[in-house]
Amino acid sequence: MPDRPVLLVASSGGHLTQLRSLRPWWQGRERVWVTFRTPDAESSLADESVRWAHHPTTRHVGNLLRNTVLALRVMRARRPAAVVSTGAGVALPFFVLAWLMRIPTVYIEVYDRIDTPTLTARLCKPFTRLFLAQWEEQRSFMPTAITVGPLL
Repeated sequence: MPDRPVLLVASSGGHLTQLRSLRPWWQGRERVWVTFRTPDAESSLADESVRWAHHPTTRHVGNLLRNTVLALRVMRARRPAAVVSTGAGVALPFFVLAWLMRIPTVYIEVYDRIDTPTLTARLCKPFTRLFLAQWEEQRSFMPTAITVGPLL
């Protein structure tokens, strides 16, 4: 049986850039990306396996449902070894389904939120096995997080 891929889920822009900065970690692994089809994402993921998500996700119930269907299809077809995300809203359906399927989840809080958690971190918290913080100060609202330092 081939290795199961790591599923890397993030909004395009800065969230995606932070996940891409983990290249030394994911480079040797089979992986599938989930993000929004934007010029920066298409360019930076040109040679990668990508599933394009629907946006905007914030407070858009229709796209939340579309991304839930996408998550179901991707999770059933690929059965990833883990789901890793820096947010934003696109992560939620993937984390919920991963939790239901007993697939480990890793949430990395973004570097620009030091005093309060992001909405996505709060929503994903019940479905997250491992929280990673980029700043020690983030542990004030994520006490169980492991501080890994800034990704950028």
